[in-house]
Amino acid sequence: MRRDAPKVRWQMSRPARTSWNAGGGRLASNACWLLVGQGFGLLLQAGYFIMLGRLLGAAEYGIYVGAVALVAILAQYSALGTHSVFLRHVSPDPGNFRCYWANLVVTTTVLGSVLAALLAWAGPHVSHSYTHGMIACLAAGDCVCAQLTLGAGRVFQAFERMRLTASLNLLTNLLRATLAGTLLWTVHRATAREWVWATLAVSAIAAATAVMLVTKYFGKPQLSGHLLKARAGEGLVFALSYSTGGVVNDLDKAMLGHYGMNLANGIYAMAYRVVDAGTMPISAVHTAAFPRFFKKGIAGAASTYAFARRILTRTAPAALLIAVLLFVVAPWIPRILGGSFAESSEALRWLCLLPLFRSLHMSAGDALTGAGHQNLRLSTQVCAAALNIGLNLYLIPRHGWQGAAWASLATDGALGILNWGVLLTTRREVPRIGLASAT
Repeated sequence: MRRDAPKVRWQMSRPARTSWNAGGGRLASNACWLLVGQGFGLLLQAGYFIMLGRLLGAAEYGIYVGAVALVAILAQYSALGTHSVFLRHVSPDPGNFRCYWANLVVTTTVLGSVLAALLAWAGPHVSHSYTHGMIACLAAGDCVCAQLTLGAGRVFQAFERMRLTASLNLLTNLLRATLAGTLLWTVHRATAREWVWATLAVSAIAAATAVMLVTKYFGKPQLSGHLLKARAGEGLVFALSYSTGGVVNDLDKAMLGHYGMNLANGIYAMAYRVVDAGTMPISAVHTAAFPRFFKKGIAGAASTYAFARRILTRTAPAALLIAVLLFVVAPWIPRILGGSFAESSEALRWLCLLPLFRSLHMSAGDALTGAGHQNLRLSTQVCAAALNIGLNLYLIPRHGWQGAAWASLATDGALGILNWGVLLTTRREVPRIGLASAT
């Protein structure tokens, strides 16, 4: 191991260590844990969406999701990609845990606080519907608390302890559903600003719990300033990649908010949230498989390509089934959420193919990352983000949420084609990474 990543004594139990040599059964078990956790989370999210929709109404909900989207595009830079750097270098070698975990916590806390302050200042200039306090609360919750929770999830993911990853996700959904239900029961109606203040407490509780769980199971962090500097460039590539993904997923909602189309934003965003919930089984498989991509990447892109094809044979049929179900259940949205969300039914039918497109670009994209081609994945995402920006700039002012839906479909479909095209051209290359470079 190189001197920039000093080894530390690993103190896990024997069963945890031997799990590293487990094969497909371990992957299936991890995916099942995530599916169970996300299944319960889906039920909680369903209740959460219903209660939040009735608590805020379509217009206030549109203000809320527009502000969330604005913050989410930049929030990925608060961790500077350290959670993915952690996953890449700790998955093959658990002895690196303490240094990489310390770097993740310090980077997220410092940069997240700086970004939160900048967003709080800039938010009201993007849309008059936002206030400094509203954006400050959202940014603190997303740039610091949510990123720490995500980082803790990466720790459990690296060690294939998906039961704990699922538990963290379930805790966050439970807290949000409880909060929405309590407010709906007590005050019946709330504004986006009031809801934002309340959710900050939920994010803080989830983050504190996540960090304490990591400390309990794996030990305390050990900061390495030299390692932090050495991995900053690699982390920046990951951060740019996640940021471009944020542009693809959130720019449309941020732009609808910028143009003051709050009602349209609420209608569109609610349908988009239903699609996100429907994509959970696909995401669970990829979350469980992601550490395996790094391990198989030691043998090069040919190995990750074969693994991606294997994953896709399972996720693509499931995604098609999900698309059909979303199309069928779309008319139920206004019956459940209220008449202000009537057009969300049409929006959901427009967006129902997104799970299929996501299964395509996620499988190929994870294969590129696992093989050490994150720069290539970043290039495809930059192209997709540029396409998304151009389409949204042209379509949203003319067609509102319908324009945003067309832009989303075109962007996710194009990203799937680009990722698989690049993967096919790299799979015959000689392996470029190994255990030495991973540590």
